[in-house]
Amino acid sequence: MLINQEKTTAYFADAPADIALSDVDLTRVPRHVSIIMDGNGRWAQARGLDRSQGHVAGVDALREAVTTSVRLGLDVLSVYAFSTENWKRPQREVNLLMHLFATTLVKELPLFHQENVRLRFFGDLTALPKETFDVFRQGLDETADHDGMTFALAVNYGSRAEIVRAARDLAAQAVAGEVDPASIDADLFASQLYTEGLPDPELLIRTSGELRLSNYLLWQLAYTEFYVTDTFWPDFDKWEFLRAIAAFQGRSRRFGGVV
Repeated sequence: MLINQEKTTAYFADAPADIALSDVDLTRVPRHVSIIMDGNGRWAQARGLDRSQGHVAGVDALREAVTTSVRLGLDVLSVYAFSTENWKRPQREVNLLMHLFATTLVKELPLFHQENVRLRFFGDLTALPKETFDVFRQGLDETADHDGMTFALAVNYGSRAEIVRAARDLAAQAVAGEVDPASIDADLFASQLYTEGLPDPELLIRTSGELRLSNYLLWQLAYTEFYVTDTFWPDFDKWEFLRAIAAFQGRSRRFGGVV
């Protein structure tokens, strides 16, 4: 995606001592960065606050991540917002998150319009409360014609469920005679996933120091570079993002080959 160099330079002014825009090659940024946003609750508890305040603070970090991604020229930013397992959390917290999703998306639509961002979702949205579902549908409709960066939210998403769903759909198509089982390959299988049409993530960022995938994009992350930071999600800012990109650019991606 093309960037506005003037806006990008201004956005990354006043850099800290250890990282600056000049440390990143803007011609080699990953096309697709995905983030597992973790640590909202622990961020709040460390400050003597209710866990809900951590989720509210996390919205500001997400807004900054979207803007940073646009300024860096990413094609896709995807984030893990709510897993299929997160329904097990206390009902009060689940209700807050669903309300926060709806109200935040309405508030952020002007930003998506301004930055030409197209919205997309990974996961089964039909299980969401009507208020949240309706707002998500509004966001999809209002940004459908945008041709800038794609911003994808994984909500009610679980990778194993996604893979089972894809396998079931292909099986049904084979039974109906629409697909020859012998023709099923990795590309055809990938076309049945929520990420259909998008490049696989080249970089996965996980905050709060956790070292697991948490049932996230298991198929799509086969050759993705991982970057883990101890920073809690509400404190993840544009400079942390730059550090992740710089680390990514310092690696040799061999895809199983030899350099």
